[in-house]
Amino acid sequence: MTDSCTTFMASKAKVHVYRDAAAAGRAAAEEARGVIASAISARGVARIIVGTGNSQDHLIDALTSDCQIQWPQIEVFHLDEYVGMSIEHPASFRGWLKRRVADVVVPRRVHYLNGDAPDLAKEMQRYAAELARAPIDLAFIGFGENGHIAFNDPHDADFNDPLPVKKVILDEICRRQQVGEGHFKSLESCPTTAITLTCPIMLAAEAIISVVPDRRKAQAVQNALLGEVSTACPASAVREHSHASIYLDAPSASLLPRSLTGEAR
Repeated sequence: MTDSCTTFMASKAKVHVYRDAAAAGRAAAEEARGVIASAISARGVARIIVGTGNSQDHLIDALTSDCQIQWPQIEVFHLDEYVGMSIEHPASFRGWLKRRVADVVVPRRVHYLNGDAPDLAKEMQRYAAELARAPIDLAFIGFGENGHIAFNDPHDADFNDPLPVKKVILDEICRRQQVGEGHFKSLESCPTTAITLTCPIMLAAEAIISVVPDRRKAQAVQNALLGEVSTACPASAVREHSHASIYLDAPSASLLPRSLTGEAR
């Protein structure tokens, strides 16, 4: 398939629709390279938040294979982790970050949110303090099937949350997504609680790149881009960010009007 693309605006965000997920991931990585390079040029270091999970595979593959990205000048954070889960568990998000990023390109520093810390309150405070040390230059934020960003499910999301990191109870749609993606064998084996960055801390990043492929994300994409900006679909807040880019493939854009997506559909 070609890397042909249709682009349109959703509020303040640029939306790019590619025919396939691999092309969307490559294009997102190319944009990210420029954002990262600008931050390094300005301050000597770039601080990025990396979304983890299946939907980010093509993006991360493109980023970690790009020899122009100066990983020794990059600090990396991630979005969330299950409560009580060790880094060795196959479904651990910090484990994913370690295997897919830290062990491959060796960034300047990787900040792990430890879901199995003995004192979760202290761990969340520690992580929040690390995030607050300097601006976040770029956040990669995927959309969940229920419209969540990180683990801010609709019932827990707060666009004015006073906390930068918090413990949440995961809703059933979110947990079924994790099972459907192959991370757990059953709903019963999927954790019910997690710790997550909150909406304001993510949306405070200088730039946001959201890579959202797959037909199962189509309803969330439609709600986020065309519905009300509301915690009923937390991802809708991304379109109000003045430096946000959203990368879709044809299946995830399939519920959007053809007048917007054009030949990329």
